[in-house]
Amino acid sequence: MMNPRDLLREMFAAAVQAAQSAHCIPPHLPSPGAGRLVVIGAGKASAAMAQAVERHWPGPLSGLVVTRYGYAVPCERIEIVEAAHPVPDAAGREAASRILDLVAGLGADDTVLCLISGGGSALLPLPLAGVTLEEKQAINRALLKSGATISEMNCVRRHLSAIKGGRLAAACHPARVINLLISDVPGDNPMDIASGPTVADPSTCADALEIVRRYAIELPAGARRLLESGEGESVKPGNARLAQVDTRLIATPQMALEAAAQVAREAGITPYILGDAIEGEARDVGKVMAGIARQVATHGQPFATPCVLLSGGETTVTVRGEGRGGRNVEFLLALGIALDGHPGIHAMAGDTDGVDGQEEIAGALLASDTLVRAWALGIKPMDALQNNDGHGFFGALGDAVVTGPTLTNVNDFRAVIVTGE
Repeated sequence: MMNPRDLLREMFAAAVQAAQSAHCIPPHLPSPGAGRLVVIGAGKASAAMAQAVERHWPGPLSGLVVTRYGYAVPCERIEIVEAAHPVPDAAGREAASRILDLVAGLGADDTVLCLISGGGSALLPLPLAGVTLEEKQAINRALLKSGATISEMNCVRRHLSAIKGGRLAAACHPARVINLLISDVPGDNPMDIASGPTVADPSTCADALEIVRRYAIELPAGARRLLESGEGESVKPGNARLAQVDTRLIATPQMALEAAAQVAREAGITPYILGDAIEGEARDVGKVMAGIARQVATHGQPFATPCVLLSGGETTVTVRGEGRGGRNVEFLLALGIALDGHPGIHAMAGDTDGVDGQEEIAGALLASDTLVRAWALGIKPMDALQNNDGHGFFGALGDAVVTGPTLTNVNDFRAVIVTGE
């Protein structure tokens, strides 16, 4: 078997490559119709998706997509706008408004190709009347720190937005809408990918209020009024304006994990995919994964060694310390503490978009000597975990994984190699 560290990096690279737009987009492009093709979209992968459309579309087209700062790629006919993520900014608000203007007045012969990927929710910040951008930013920050799941956060966002929760698709009516989605959410539910701007939303303002109450989120008066009055209600299933919407998932966490599993097989180690939609507090998931890995290493149950345990999904971090958060490094640090230097177990966790939390760092690597090296530097692993400082911990050891913008996003990648040695 190759060096575990190298194998972990190769599996992660394969997972990211499986979700690249260049080969995910072309099979799903529609046939040219009688009317115009207008391309819109949002997300960390949207610019790369737009580029793939341009390279493979035989006829005229136009459009606008918004992506994260640093994620733009050259396009000739589709305008690329950059904006802030994960906390929205004025550039995103302006882009969202322009996208709505772009689809206004389309006819039944026209087609809207909507390119949506993870990160699109923050990149389309167009609050309903009564909520300012600054208030939306504050709500977003509070949600990010609260420990709420991505589904819960997106429910609140949909009901305070003038573009999410199916509203963008409704604005395209009567044109045909084709959604090409790269999923970054557990369960691959289209309404949770970028908060579902072009799909129906069965959740309600009452659901959003319950989430706000559950996590003690402070709401400005205008936002609370929208939810309590029902004025923030989204576009529901069965709405006639969404009758011509066709939604396709072109890349998912499961596809990425399967690509990583093939790399493991070729390296002579048996892969086991434990789940593509694992949620929960990152540190708790780390402890559970450590227990499974120990059972495999010690008893050969439920899998024989050597093997690699693969998983995806989106955990959460409730930030209580002074650290920078980051769910992948927090998972990995909790895993390492629970393993306590167990020999023959190596791991990696990283976000496939190259950004773990709010850091330009994808994740990190863990080895059996990680804790020993930390103690030698005077770093106390448990203190780092309690301070939510996984990035500082692995950065000091030189074990951070930095990829730069990957131009895609199918959520978190976790791999634990158990050799049994």
